[in-house]
Amino acid sequence: MEYPVAVALAAPAENLPVGPGWWYEPDFEGEPLVLHRTARTVRCQARSGRTVTGVWTDLAVAAQAALPPGVVLDGEAVVWTGGRLDLEAARARARSTARRTSVLAAEYPASYAVRDLLESGGEDLRERPYAERRALLLDLLHDVPPPLQAVPATDDPEVAGVWLESLGAQGISGVVAKRADSPYRAGPVWQVVRGGGRFDAEVVGHTGPPERPQRAAVRLPDGTRA
Repeated sequence: MEYPVAVALAAPAENLPVGPGWWYEPDFEGEPLVLHRTARTVRCQARSGRTVTGVWTDLAVAAQAALPPGVVLDGEAVVWTGGRLDLEAARARARSTARRTSVLAAEYPASYAVRDLLESGGEDLRERPYAERRALLLDLLHDVPPPLQAVPATDDPEVAGVWLESLGAQGISGVVAKRADSPYRAGPVWQVVRGGGRFDAEVVGHTGPPERPQRAAVRLPDGTRA
């Protein structure tokens, strides 16, 4: 795969698209990051194409230990503070100087929210449909510990609607919609809808291991479940 990678983007939309073939992911806002696990090392690429491995050394070290060579991931470098995403902390890390990098990494340790698998085993997967890439991503990360983690995804628009309204308290301000049959393309090929009202929802069930849930069931304030 040629470096740097031209990345997919999300265009703003007013409402979540519904119907067969739509998938939804919470929009983890941080610093967009493409992670290349090469034969010898890990290279981190900003959306601009600039190499920023020195800024995200904690993620690079984790990826080198956990991933096989020939993997390219697309995701967000995020920072959690007090149980919610801290966008300003992620931006501070992205802007840090070489002298400040280690200090900020200790103060604001990063996680990598992975949204797509672009290459695996040296094979370019961008022409494969999203649903297939998603399945391969979950297989790849099944036994990989944090800070590398796939973002949750669902094909249920009701669950996506609950995410849209309830995850703001965790700093997740929107939901991204993707077509199951879509290849990975550069530019604004996804749709993102920002949440409005916020309320707390209790997680009452999930599929997948608890440390890496794939789908979640929640109890709404009125007692109903989604």
